Amino acid sequence: MILEGMRVLNFCHYLQGPAAMQYLADMGAEVIKIEPPKGAFERHWAGAGTARVGGVSALYLAGNRNVLSIAVDLKHPEATDVVHRLIGRTHVLAENYRPGTLDRLGLGYEQVKARKPDIIYASASGFGSTGPLVRRPGQDLLVQAMSGLARATGDGRVPVPVGLAAVDQHGAALMALSITGAYAKWQATGLGTRVESSLFSAAIDLQNESIVTYHAAGLGSRSMPRDPHLATWYHEAPYGVYAVKDAFVALSMTKVEALADALNSDRLKALVDLDPFVERDIIASETADVLREWSFDALSEALDSGGIWFARVEDYEDLAANPQAAHNGAFQTMPVNDAQATLVSHPVSYNGEVPGIRTMALSAGADTRSVLENAGFDGSEVADLIRNNVVFTPDDAA
Repeated sequence: MILEGMRVLNFCHYLQGPAAMQYLADMGAEVIKIEPPKGAFERHWAGAGTARVGGVSALYLAGNRNVLSIAVDLKHPEATDVVHRLIGRTHVLAENYRPGTLDRLGLGYEQVKARKPDIIYASASGFGSTGPLVRRPGQDLLVQAMSGLARATGDGRVPVPVGLAAVDQHGAALMALSITGAYAKWQATGLGTRVESSLFSAAIDLQNESIVTYHAAGLGSRSMPRDPHLATWYHEAPYGVYAVKDAFVALSMTKVEALADALNSDRLKALVDLDPFVERDIIASETADVLREWSFDALSEALDSGGIWFARVEDYEDLAANPQAAHNGAFQTMPVNDAQATLVSHPVSYNGEVPGIRTMALSAGADTRSVLENAGFDGSEVADLIRNNVVFTPDDAA
């Protein structure tokens, strides 16, 4: 596998960090999750009224595929030595605690680097490890609000957050990317790297095109309010989402004249001389009125004939039946105790194959014994650590 040989010690919880670790594990890295005895946060929280499969949180299932688990009481006086022995055979230490948390446990960057100078030490936080916002809680919705993302979504009048944890997932991808780059550097030079990413930076990066366009246009905030059918503040009309008789349809970048010809619409033909950005609200409103009289099938035939880019607006039920999703291997199922879970696959294929599910630690500490033994702890050491409540297996934690 593409990252086979990389070893990662994973101190991540919630979503940004675990999803980053899952990307690495999918690609073949050995990722060992360090959990508290009762398990990481995501084992105990799930959305949609605590959605679970076979008793396991959906949030945990979404971000911990192919990751091993060892349960450790990091506050135990013997725990730091145990973890440092694991670090000794590790390329990457990854964490997304609040800044300073691991320092207090003897596992901060300087403390780890002193014992392993070539470590890749990767931290993901809300706002970074320094600066005026370092102590503020970093959470997806809050960062959407603070970064302008919620303001740019919707119609530009009333802020509308994206309907999912988009910043967490983008932050995870950036964290995994940066770790992979640091690992390539280590392979070439033997040198470690201090990697720092944040939700706030991820939210800004997610809006790269929008922010650069905003400053280049020089129109200020008055450019944001728009007809609610329009998808962004900076595209020309009719770029957006519209209702037809039996569905909703998204229109991509297209000229008003081309749309008018495809639909043979005199109302739209009357608008072809308007500036499609300056007069976008008029064009969007007229487009909405015209499309409201069409069925989706008839509209689809007309738009295809006219070479217009469009898509039906579908939901997750539609997505599950989408033939392209099936062809791409977008979903995988796995047994979880007495149930079956549907998981989103790794989003990239390698040599024509999407990475599969090799393991899932359904309980905190599921791999405690094997991880320690593979790291050179003998059987009596492992038994002593369990007996002294330094590390835990699922039975010990229960």
